Amino acid sequence: MHKLVRSARFAVKTLRQTSLCARTITTTPFPEFADLSQLKSHDDLHKFSLENPEQFWGRLALSRLQWDEEFQSVLNCELEKGEIDWFLGGKLNASVNCVDRHLATRGDQLALIWERDEPGTEEYVTYRELSEMVGQIANVLRNSGVKKGGRVAIYLPMAPITVATMLACARIGAVHSVVFAGFSAEALASRIQDAEVETVVTADQGVRGGRIIPLKQAVDAAVAQCPSVKRVFVYQRTGADVPMGPKDIPLEKAMSGESTECAPVSLASEDTLFMLYTSGSTGKPKGIAHSIAGYLLYVATTFKHVFDYQPGERFGCVADIGWITGHSYALYGPLCCGATTLLFESSPIYPNPGRYWEMVQRLQLNHIYLAPTSLRLLLKAGDSWVNKYDLSSLRTLGCVGEPLNHEAWDWYYEVVGQKRCDVIDTWWQTETGGICISPRPSSPGAHIEPGMPMRPFFGIKPVLVDEKNEEVNGEDVEGALCLGSLWPGMARTIYGDHQRYIETYLKPCPGLYYTGDGAHRHKGGNYQITGRMDDVVNVTGHRLGTAELEDIMFRNTVLLVKCGDILVAFLVDMQNEDLPELHQQF
Repeated sequence: MHKLVRSARFAVKTLRQTSLCARTITTTPFPEFADLSQLKSHDDLHKFSLENPEQFWGRLALSRLQWDEEFQSVLNCELEKGEIDWFLGGKLNASVNCVDRHLATRGDQLALIWERDEPGTEEYVTYRELSEMVGQIANVLRNSGVKKGGRVAIYLPMAPITVATMLACARIGAVHSVVFAGFSAEALASRIQDAEVETVVTADQGVRGGRIIPLKQAVDAAVAQCPSVKRVFVYQRTGADVPMGPKDIPLEKAMSGESTECAPVSLASEDTLFMLYTSGSTGKPKGIAHSIAGYLLYVATTFKHVFDYQPGERFGCVADIGWITGHSYALYGPLCCGATTLLFESSPIYPNPGRYWEMVQRLQLNHIYLAPTSLRLLLKAGDSWVNKYDLSSLRTLGCVGEPLNHEAWDWYYEVVGQKRCDVIDTWWQTETGGICISPRPSSPGAHIEPGMPMRPFFGIKPVLVDEKNEEVNGEDVEGALCLGSLWPGMARTIYGDHQRYIETYLKPCPGLYYTGDGAHRHKGGNYQITGRMDDVVNVTGHRLGTAELEDIMFRNTVLLVKCGDILVAFLVDMQNEDLPELHQQF
């Protein structure tokens, strides 16, 4: 047995026996490292995580996941070949970690709050009820011929049935591929074809923002182009009368004949949990594949420590399950931690721009995690939509997606959070699995700088490189953002095209993971994301990313003047009350 695994097992055993109190060196304590007296600060712990990744992640894996068989080695990697293996020899099941292990102590606790499209019609699902739903769907899939490793396309609205179907796939070892239920039939077909899907799970219709979305109609059009599909399960979301063909199976009827008990399959750590398609620069979507143990550990750890989640709190990630944010922070991260998590079916402006804030008051959410796009939209709707509701239950204000500009950050902090909630501006990608850079965790009480994610998470080492692929050192510098460490949550491959995975993420900067984003490292080592490296404008010798341009445009009035074939942009300085000054930028 690997000596580091023995060491980690001994440390966790000692922790359980002696109930050591974790010292408060970081915003959310890690009891797993309370015995290491040399760790006296947050920076010490971060340095330890980089210099001793096997010990750091090994201890957490033994402590925070439930194993059928414990792993024999923590990490084996040949990065240049894209061979990345964590927790080898270990066996576990994601659905057991997200549901079963909570039943003894949290069976009657809320697992899901389904915020349906119409305000005030929310539904609640306990861990016990979720367990029964997962068991029935798992039996339906297994008895219909879905086998370990089989791909299941999920094209469903944001609802408990969606979460249960994903966990049911995980229970029997099938690989789920969730497709955002707003995508066209053509987009759905391309993903089904690429993954060679045999099973599709959909609904009669979806509902969003008061509008009906014809999901079954889109699936029919897609399946007509996909001869690999053998069966389509149809969930009744609205009860609409939709055409049912020979491949179509009513899901509720199939579930009614199945037991709520389904024995979970014990799976290897590196077996694939899911694949999720993200747009590729060539136009062909990439099926990003994540493995079970590493992904589950990473999203559970980042969920707990980035948001300082405490037992009994209600976490409100409003992202759709069709995106990685929904996977990681509406499902797997919260449920692995035994949390209560939100499923938001509607729109931020339905029936009015106060929807989020009314929901926070009604459901008493303690955390909200949303996108800068919706935040800017709500900012422009005005403060009155926020001020009419009691948001005192909120403790953290999360943000994910494109970089958050300063004005939106200030409004989020001052108006929504009333200057008392941490703004957690996070940076990560589908490929990273979970949050990589964020203001928290940090030293207790550490300053949060507006408009930037700031601090790398434990086990994450940001590296900036220039156009010659040479590392850029020091502070107040910028370059292409790469990651110079290995972390358990990173994607393992692109389905069916591992060479593309290597060429996209590992080959551009040998020895590093290439993110495709640009970043600025400020004084104190804080990171600000400047946008995609392929979305850069050269202005009088300065490379401006999308984040910088958006911030400039948000703060100013922009005049565009076409001079022949040249488009010239002028910024009007609205701060000059006497005479607005025109500044020609490019």
